[in-house]
Amino acid sequence: MSYSIYIRNQERTKSPINKKQVEKWVDELINWLFDISQEYSNYRFFQNKEKLIQLKLQDILANVADDTNQIIVNSNYFFDSLEQIHFVLINDLETIINFDPAAKSKEEVLIAYPGFFAITAYRIANIFWKLNIPIVPRIITEYVHSKTGIDIHPGAEIGENFFIDHGTGIVIGETTKIGNNVKIYQGVTLGALSVSKDNASDKRHPTIENNVTIYANATILGGNTTIGVSSVIGGNVWLTHSVPENSLVYHKSEIEIKKKSEFPEALNYVI
Repeated sequence: MSYSIYIRNQERTKSPINKKQVEKWVDELINWLFDISQEYSNYRFFQNKEKLIQLKLQDILANVADDTNQIIVNSNYFFDSLEQIHFVLINDLETIINFDPAAKSKEEVLIAYPGFFAITAYRIANIFWKLNIPIVPRIITEYVHSKTGIDIHPGAEIGENFFIDHGTGIVIGETTKIGNNVKIYQGVTLGALSVSKDNASDKRHPTIENNVTIYANATILGGNTTIGVSSVIGGNVWLTHSVPENSLVYHKSEIEIKKKSEFPEALNYVI
């Protein structure tokens, strides 16, 4: 089923945005950026492919802007930004190779790692967010969310050498700020405390400074919450206040081991 987004309460003379069109364009762009075959060794072919992808972007932007000149300006700005974004993504890729013992090659990460796919799409969407282009960046990040279970708002600020391991269930809110060399594991939430709609423009999500590691299922909430440089946040930790640099924060639970004979036999249910 094909879904389209309609802007209500406005008169529109152009077609609504088609989610599938944006999703297909993102996949094509990422494949072009990280093609691992020799297909793009021909520079002329590479240039022609770039022009085709850019024309498709202009078609998408035509559904959210009325000014033809502005569409071209935004499209050109996006593609001018790609070289720097590609450089940052290569560093993200190297970080995964260096720190994940399961990663055997760059090709494996590019093809099979949901964390890197989510980071790549976020960095693409973030350019559109900074250009104040509506809807498109949210479609991109929600597309990745549906494929990977990783939910990164395009408005978040994320530094270089970012490493997501496993990734399922990660949530990174709109006003989150993440420094360089940060590692995050599955189930981590960087979220907001309850705020009214009137305060939607305030910083609602935490700040994670450089060289921080956050282990699985940790929850860090609040716009005034800062995790200091080189801190480690253990699994299942719940934080709503700041911690200083070089902190080790962990949740201590008690585990008891007893003989099975000390317990009555469990009831067996068939559902």
